[in-house]
Amino acid sequence: MLPLQLIDSFLLNYNIGQALLLVFILTTVGALPLKSRRILGINTIVFGLIFLLTPQALAKSHYLFLGIALLIVGPILYTTGNR
Repeated sequence: MLPLQLIDSFLLNYNIGQALLLVFILTTVGALPLKSRRILGINTIVFGLIFLLTPQALAKSHYLFLGIALLIVGPILYTTGNR
């Protein structure tokens, strides 16, 4: 576990949209060795919803558009994946 002071000092320098983008990139890179488009699709859909539902006071508006784009790409990845 990371100490809360380390997490707090990281988040003071960045807004929540940038932190969520970093977590999205890390989870996507972590899911790549599984070679499953369905898992990548689910990951993309979940983060699209998170970006879409993040309040505009905490993140800039371009993260809202990123959420919309991820919600479009996510189901495509999910449906093209093998069972």
